[in-house]
Amino acid sequence: MALATREDLRNVAIVAHVDHGKTTLVDAMLKQTHSFDAHAEMDDRVMDSNDLEREKGITILAKNTAISYEGAHATNGPITINVVDTPGHADFGGEVERALSMVDGVVLLVDSSEGPLPQTRFVLRKALEAKLPVILAVNKTDRPDGRIEEVEGEAQDLLLGLASDLSEDHPDIDIDAVLDVPTVYLSGRAGAASHNRPANGTLPDNPDLEPLFETILNRVPAPQFDDEAPLQAHVTNLDSSPFLGRIALLRVHNGWIHKGETVAWVKLDGSVQNVRITELMLTKALTRFPAEKAGPGDIVAIAGIEDITIGETISDAEDVRPLPGITIDEPAISMTIGANTSPLVGKVKGHKLTARMIKDRLDRELVGNVSLRVLDTERPDAWEVQGRGELALAILVENMRREGFELTVGKPQVVTKVVDGKTQEPYEHLTIDTPEEHLGAITQLLATRKGRMENMVNNGTGWVRMEFIVPSRGLIGFRSEFMTTTRGTGIANAISHGYGEWAGSIVTRQNGSIVADRSGVVTPFSMINLQERMTFFVEPTAEVYEGMVIGENSRSEDMDVNITKEKKLTNMRAASSDSFESMTPPRQLTLEECLEFAREDECVEVTPETVRIRKVELDANARARAASRVKNQK
Repeated sequence: MALATREDLRNVAIVAHVDHGKTTLVDAMLKQTHSFDAHAEMDDRVMDSNDLEREKGITILAKNTAISYEGAHATNGPITINVVDTPGHADFGGEVERALSMVDGVVLLVDSSEGPLPQTRFVLRKALEAKLPVILAVNKTDRPDGRIEEVEGEAQDLLLGLASDLSEDHPDIDIDAVLDVPTVYLSGRAGAASHNRPANGTLPDNPDLEPLFETILNRVPAPQFDDEAPLQAHVTNLDSSPFLGRIALLRVHNGWIHKGETVAWVKLDGSVQNVRITELMLTKALTRFPAEKAGPGDIVAIAGIEDITIGETISDAEDVRPLPGITIDEPAISMTIGANTSPLVGKVKGHKLTARMIKDRLDRELVGNVSLRVLDTERPDAWEVQGRGELALAILVENMRREGFELTVGKPQVVTKVVDGKTQEPYEHLTIDTPEEHLGAITQLLATRKGRMENMVNNGTGWVRMEFIVPSRGLIGFRSEFMTTTRGTGIANAISHGYGEWAGSIVTRQNGSIVADRSGVVTPFSMINLQERMTFFVEPTAEVYEGMVIGENSRSEDMDVNITKEKKLTNMRAASSDSFESMTPPRQLTLEECLEFAREDECVEVTPETVRIRKVELDANARARAASRVKNQK
């Protein structure tokens, strides 16, 4: 065995909390290295190629780009820097784990005002477990409320705390090396970076990103490989092409891979099959171009293997040496996804309605989403889908809705497990930033959801940071109530805290539902008469059916109402006409808000045009009998 090094290559991931500027920084790196042709137009946040990513302003899928750096610090010719942009939300942790298996170092981006937040801890812990060197980048130094020195200290404390925690499970971790982290101060939007700490609210004293490139070249090790070992490459991501079919993204660890050669495909079950590489592609900026061969450290795309999936190995056909699989955290939240069973199913031609279509789509999702699980239920047209969190599952349902599916989606539930005969449930570490005046209301809100305060810090700016340990159940439906309590000013972020004892019953919604008691069309006359006692989710002329939830009651119990009632007409002239100006506008719920609002006996009907909440049992008499039986049992 003889170790060799690829000095012309670096593989680095940019990791951070949601909205701390990862994708904007990648934009600046691409522009300053002239990675695009001079005539090419470049959008903002060019790495967020998914429609939902652009709408929500978050990264959902881990993606890589290749930058050819030829600046002052590339003394021996151009150096290719493969940059992986990772999601910052813990619900998409499977994407982070895959991304870290592709790289040799990470740039930890921290907002100069918000500092390290729960997802910062999550992605940093994953990087330290993988023993990757870290570069600390304090971003947005020009924020008026920046506190650069304090944030840098908080990041160092976080590193020390994580290193201490990990040293128990991984005794071989070098804590001194972990804490020896270079710091770069930058503004991704301005494309400026410096080694010198700027004053709060000001730009770095250097006009470009050269200090960041210099730190990456010095700190992130060049890929090392055994020059006598055969081909070993890990499948880390999947893509597709209408011309090439399924495309597998590989990180080559040892050996060389050539276009047209026959290689060994080592599947997850351990079986081996010889296959031919029909196409081999490398990345430049955001485009792939054909290549004849690729070597150790390269991140490449190959075609020709139709059923290949993430975590599998491509190896030498004559000397098969599988690589270890990618370990993924266990799912914590589940929901039931099935065929639409409402009376309004199939109203629009062309929608995908059948259970077979839905199951095929869920199976396709499993191919590229390693953190998802699909389990059978008692019903043949519904499946239990388990994932990291509410957001990840809501994104899946939203994508299916946009693809033309009609679905019935159950209320999110937690995935429990039994340890020593006792039921345990997942807990979350919740961090809240809020103005001081909402401190009491938030504490009371979380107390009813079994939250336990761990820490509270007042920085003297009028804002308070609080940390809670809360059962995951308590956070289902929490966000909308939290935003109402803080009048939209609060920031809440949660990350998995592991499993603990069952916390008991939790009441997450105080108000009952308003339910339509018959099918028909919503009339303004009935809405005006009922609006004093409820908030509506439907508009006049909307079609409703018996058992459909049309609003929120001002009291705790459910109420069945006739929302289709019309005004009785007579041949007498009315003294005054109806005044529609006094009608309160209905509340328009998004898919995520519907999933949060639904109770245990409710589900969400999802179609490409509308999202409705409905009772699982539509018949009012059947619901009344069931409630009576439950009451008698008590």
